Amino acid sequence: MAVYDRWHLSHPPEGWDDPDPEKRPQPCKCGRGRTKLYPTKVHGVGKRWQVRWDVIDADGKRRQPKKNFSERYGDDPERHAEAFDAKVRADLDAGTYIDPELGKITLEQYAKRWRSSLASDPASLETIDKHLAHIYDVEAGPRSRRAPGSSPIGHRELGALAKSPSAIQQWVKSLEGKNLAPGYIKAIATTLSTIFIAAIEDGRISRNPVQSPVVRLPTVPDREIVPWTLQMVEAARAELDRRHESPAMVDLGAAAGLRLAEVFAFAEEDIQFLGKDRKILVRRQIKRIRDADGEYRLVFALPKGRKERTVPLSDTLARRLAEQIKKRKPVEVTLPWGRPDGKPRTYRLLFVKADGLPWYRQAFTHVWTAARKAAGAPPPPDENGRFHGLRHTYASMVLAAGADILKVARWMGHTDPGFTLRTYAHFMPDVADVGRRGVDDFFRGTGDGRSAPDVPFTGSS
Repeated sequence: MAVYDRWHLSHPPEGWDDPDPEKRPQPCKCGRGRTKLYPTKVHGVGKRWQVRWDVIDADGKRRQPKKNFSERYGDDPERHAEAFDAKVRADLDAGTYIDPELGKITLEQYAKRWRSSLASDPASLETIDKHLAHIYDVEAGPRSRRAPGSSPIGHRELGALAKSPSAIQQWVKSLEGKNLAPGYIKAIATTLSTIFIAAIEDGRISRNPVQSPVVRLPTVPDREIVPWTLQMVEAARAELDRRHESPAMVDLGAAAGLRLAEVFAFAEEDIQFLGKDRKILVRRQIKRIRDADGEYRLVFALPKGRKERTVPLSDTLARRLAEQIKKRKPVEVTLPWGRPDGKPRTYRLLFVKADGLPWYRQAFTHVWTAARKAAGAPPPPDENGRFHGLRHTYASMVLAAGADILKVARWMGHTDPGFTLRTYAHFMPDVADVGRRGVDDFFRGTGDGRSAPDVPFTGSS
């Protein structure tokens, strides 16, 4: 590596020995003292100082990148040639060098390569594709805050974006201009951040601009979790019973914490009525995903988090599930597993539509709207009025009864017990009295195993 002077040569160029002295190249006035400098063909054009260095590209070929600077001496690698030269030398020696050429690919081009390498389930890939659409195609509109004439970030070079957190912040503002929900904007930004992380691992860029303090995502309002009352649960049950003879759908949400898609896929073989370890098994859900032709198909799949779980079967839920099976005989339903072209599996589902076909979220919307109204629950977007509100009801009742938070997280299918604690901590009973009793029981003990009489504290000794 070295720093080169693009404007001058330290020796006379071609023609220095011309017999005619007037035709010989003359030293440039830029020289100082005895140092003679001769102008090149680009003298005075562009930036004077150039740094060159050798790299081996992904194909094993040697290249010599170069970068020009207006100033030679200084401490800023972005402005000064000598500082940049020292930085590149250090990065090459440490193995942390990032080839600028690799960052010249556009974000959209790289994101498409990243997307093609993913091996997630089809439903997850469909969600990622929806996020990518906002990364590729954020267009200026009457309510957009993107500067006029600027291009979507998908059209910008990956390396340039990595150095411009302000461009990412501008993109976030554009999403807000589309009136997207704060939580959804955060989900899209998470996908974008994952793409930048992959680019860092590939050696294309050195930092993730989404994680810069300059980028501020919209604040997601705190949810106020309000469990349903018994009267609300019974009203919703009655409405589903009247419409589809399926009241136990409500019970699986309120008395076992199942998600709606898990209720749709709940089968007779998932119930263990007898024995000390009475329980239900949550082993699948019904998803609606696109096939190779772009048509939506229903499939069985593992529950959210791709993990099966069990939930203790209470006497009340056992009785109501037995009544449901007696009221409406389970129906054998066959769907592919995991993806539209997956291997077919058959289960005896407790809940199906009037035509015998399985439920899915979009088809169930009008039914749940009627049940919600009958219960007096709030309308969307309030989460407490969704079927998910029944999960909140289940969590509140078992925690108020003193259930262990780790077990409740397992029963509800939360991968992070901390999430369960943060969401439902206010439903847990006050354990101060339990702690006091524990201390008192210890100090009341005697050597022969007998307990001292229980004398309440009166405030005096």
